[in-house]
Amino acid sequence: MVTLKDWPNQERPREKLLLRGSSALSDAELLAIFLRTGCKGIDVVELSRLLISEFGSLHALFGASESDFCAKKGLGQAKFVQLQAVLEMSRRYLQEPLQKGECLTSVEQTKAFLIAKMHAYPHEVFGAILLDTQHQIICFHEFFFGSIDSATVHPRIIVQKVLHENAAAIILVHNHPSGDPTASICDRKITEKIIDAMKLIDVRVLDHFIVGHQKTTSFAEKGWI
Repeated sequence: MVTLKDWPNQERPREKLLLRGSSALSDAELLAIFLRTGCKGIDVVELSRLLISEFGSLHALFGASESDFCAKKGLGQAKFVQLQAVLEMSRRYLQEPLQKGECLTSVEQTKAFLIAKMHAYPHEVFGAILLDTQHQIICFHEFFFGSIDSATVHPRIIVQKVLHENAAAIILVHNHPSGDPTASICDRKITEKIIDAMKLIDVRVLDHFIVGHQKTTSFAEKGWI
């Protein structure tokens, strides 16, 4: 039986990453580096492919509960703990450039932070990044939870927080747990209501991001703001 050790060096996941960079690896190859070892009769890359197939996607595997994760062949509580630590480190790494006092200079940086922050939420969350006159970050605040519609998003609550923090601009954000970041008519109506409320206190709404699993929709990029 051919094992991973029998593969050419340049095709082994770790060696391939060092030679060509992490972006050259498939989801299964990246997972194989994390798992390190396979099971009896199956190498780690094949095990990784099998796990991704059984969960449906890498995203679903990462979001699995402890019981579902540990029930799969080749996994267990130790791997679950390691994975949660890796995911949390990734979130904190992406969040570091968006600390209080930092200036937002990159749309892609903002998208990466918001995806890391919100893509795995099992329910809808509506929040905002509050900015000062120099577009430096004051804070990120989550306002509303559950099924988000025009009846549950109250602009006055956002106005109160904006005034309390003396913000000059805001970036709205909410997630779609389905993974599809397509904006609905309701999403656009909510945005219009908040923009109108912010105009009364001379605060700009710079954008509204809808976060899916690994994608976002930007209202500003669509020309809706």
